[in-house]
Amino acid sequence: MWDEMTFGFLSLLHSFNAQDWLLVALKFFPFVLLLELPLYSLTLFGMVRYGLRERRAREPMTHYPSVSCVVTCYAEGEDVAKTIKTLVTQCYPGHIEIIPIIDGALKNRHTLDVVLRECDRWRETPMRRLIPLPKWQRGGRVSSLNAGLGMASGEVMMVLDGDTSFDNDMVAKAVRHFADPDVAGVAGNLRVRNQNQSLVAKMQGLEYALSISAGKTGLSEFNIVNNISGAFGIFRTALVRHLGGWDAGTAEDLDMTLRIKQYFGRHNNLRIVFEPHAVGHTDAPASWRQFFGQRVRWDGDLFYLLIRKFRFNLRPALYGWRNFFFTVTVGLVIQLLLPFMIVTSTVWMFMALPTGMALGILGFVYACYFLGLLFYYAVYLVAVSERPRHDLTYLPYLPLFPLFGFTNRVHNTYSILCEILTRSHLDSSMAPVWVLRKNKF
Repeated sequence: MWDEMTFGFLSLLHSFNAQDWLLVALKFFPFVLLLELPLYSLTLFGMVRYGLRERRAREPMTHYPSVSCVVTCYAEGEDVAKTIKTLVTQCYPGHIEIIPIIDGALKNRHTLDVVLRECDRWRETPMRRLIPLPKWQRGGRVSSLNAGLGMASGEVMMVLDGDTSFDNDMVAKAVRHFADPDVAGVAGNLRVRNQNQSLVAKMQGLEYALSISAGKTGLSEFNIVNNISGAFGIFRTALVRHLGGWDAGTAEDLDMTLRIKQYFGRHNNLRIVFEPHAVGHTDAPASWRQFFGQRVRWDGDLFYLLIRKFRFNLRPALYGWRNFFFTVTVGLVIQLLLPFMIVTSTVWMFMALPTGMALGILGFVYACYFLGLLFYYAVYLVAVSERPRHDLTYLPYLPLFPLFGFTNRVHNTYSILCEILTRSHLDSSMAPVWVLRKNKF
């Protein structure tokens, strides 16, 4: 089998030398050439463009809008103390209103006690106002967000998780974009703070750096940011109220992003911006079981929103041609269809070819992906990263990332099938069953 692996790998390598590499690519992995390569090329160009623009001096801020930070809490315990502290101690001269909302406070007494303690501790801080809001009955994340929206008085509204802490210049970095009246929302940058806890946490830290920090920076240059994270999203308060707040159910972050984008077709200048230097730190699942459980929910939510909820709304008249094409290509084809194509082609190779040759072909594909990933990573370090020394610690784990990505693609297939057959998005801690039963999904 080793001889077959070597033969398969060297045959493909020889094809490159023989100038028929395009035929090889089209024969084995056409979706790589036609789908993923253009996306990553676009993202790379966006990162370079961002890096060149950031080298120029920025105009100083002259307007400091009031900010309402709606912090959704459920069972975070002591972690919420870090969140409140990092918001109170922001280096921002404007007014910041902090509204921690404890969902199901009757059962989550410990989290409630921590919130009340921290609010009392920081109550006298100048230019900071703390408004704890206990919701005694469990209503889900969306009900907490809408309760916070009702209390928010700031021009800008931040939607934050109760287990996420922030750099002390986060508010200033994020809010400066709203000096442009065409900016509808800002997506914050998330990093994994427990990356050293396990291998899967380390791989997620690298994934966040490459897909969020790098990927969204590139996409933001062309106004095609795919999602404003629910753990760290910034909006104009008036716009969210105009949209009627958040819809009940799961994946409220992508739901809100898609609803905002439905105005892009009529208002060509509207933008969603990603700010890589507005940084939040969150804990990622520390075990493979928790990780795969999280991805079942994420992928199920994506299928539910794009196929079941918004399929009739995906029109250029609403999204504009640029975001319509991007949503269809990336959301429907790359994220929902591509996993099935990868699994099917891999199974076909092992059925049609000797095992050793199939492994050799996969080894060649791995080598190509790794070389491309190495270049992508280097551009990210130079052009985007606000912590290049920290991000260099991911370098030893870079060879594992193509394997991590392939495993994730295979699991994507399982997750999407679960949603198709069982509507798995309804099985979520984000919304209680009694809330979901009162809504139509």
